[in-house]
Amino acid sequence: MKQYSKTDESFSFLFLVIPITFVIVGVLFFPYKSMYLFQRFQEPDLLLQTVVLFSSLLCLFLGFFWKAKNTENYLKMAGWFGFSFFWATKINELYYGEGEDIVNAFLCIAGIFLLCYVAYHEWITAKGEKHVRCLNWAAGVAATAGLIYFVVELTPLAYWLVDVVTVQSAALLNLIIGNVETEGNVILYDGAYVVNIIFACTAIQSIVIFVGGILPLSQVEWKRKMYGLLITIVPIYFLNLFRNALIALLVKDNPDMFFMAHNVIGKGLSLVALVLLLLIVSKRIPELFDEIICLSELPTRNGPLEQQLKRLWRKS
Repeated sequence: MKQYSKTDESFSFLFLVIPITFVIVGVLFFPYKSMYLFQRFQEPDLLLQTVVLFSSLLCLFLGFFWKAKNTENYLKMAGWFGFSFFWATKINELYYGEGEDIVNAFLCIAGIFLLCYVAYHEWITAKGEKHVRCLNWAAGVAATAGLIYFVVELTPLAYWLVDVVTVQSAALLNLIIGNVETEGNVILYDGAYVVNIIFACTAIQSIVIFVGGILPLSQVEWKRKMYGLLITIVPIYFLNLFRNALIALLVKDNPDMFFMAHNVIGKGLSLVALVLLLLIVSKRIPELFDEIICLSELPTRNGPLEQQLKRLWRKS
């Protein structure tokens, strides 16, 4: 077990203090504002979010390709910290923007700590620990998925995608019960409001997760990458239409059912589908599963933070 200096041990606690600070700042100073990213240039705080977002993604992108010793680690550290701060500014949006969804808010907060933890591992690599390949893959995943997702949200493509998904979800529901129509991004039944489709209802998040996870696999040839994308993107898109139609079906006669239909049934089915798709694609691209397992084993590197936490645990 590598021994670290007292300075390194003290410094490592910053990787706990920083995400806590990010969460507090995000909750207190970045209230929810209902607007697309490309409208944010008119709002100073939302402009800050955009600048931080793309600066951090650029750092991760450069760190993924940069091979100079230590430089790549510090680039990715900066990227992970910036990306973590960006998500801290989204806590209120993920909570209030999706009907006081505590699950989304909790996952966002957990993600903030996780991103800072990855930054911590880039730091201990720069301090002399053995290089871990999956850290570079993780940077590629975040850069690829983030750039695709937020470039779509940054442009009118977001409106177009919402409109397409709304029409197709309503058409699927119409096959089941009839008398379904749309008005903008709203699904109507017998002329009455049922649900409205927002950007988060397009499955773009799930799609870019698989795109981001597969494309940065440098050891996988392009033919297998394209096959992996085909067997994930297409099912995700059509299963999401079914999910939207199911939610609308459940709430059309009982609006109070929305929380159960959307946050429990809908998200539960989505999670099951994503896990099954991950298992299927891992059969064809086992390197993807290897990278995920590698990330889950990062705590076994036993850096200065882990060593201190273990000592505190034994004392308690």
